Amino acid sequence: MPFRSILLFIVAAVFEIGGAWLIWQGVREHRGLLWIGAGVIALGLYGFAAALQPDANFGRILAAYGGVFVAGSLAWGMVVDGFRPDRFDVIGALVCLVGVAVIMYAPRGA
Repeated sequence: MPFRSILLFIVAAVFEIGGAWLIWQGVREHRGLLWIGAGVIALGLYGFAAALQPDANFGRILAAYGGVFVAGSLAWGMVVDGFRPDRFDVIGALVCLVGVAVIMYAPRGA
């Protein structure tokens, strides 16, 4: 179950971060409505990817995804925009990912 969940978090991050980036490019970089439209579609697909998580608790999924979003956004910036995070960015992202692991994968009593 953790493998599927982690894969869905990655897919969701690509759709959400990619969608937001496409809208950013369309608006701030004046690339036009096609980029904006593609971003809107990607953001919609993010919602579906999040809904496929095996855990049935919406609040838990979205809370954990917040940590994935933080780390994923920094990674996206590095790969796509040439952003170089400093040590505080990296530490913050690692703290977020530890939070994801605790929220999603800590053993819970019955």
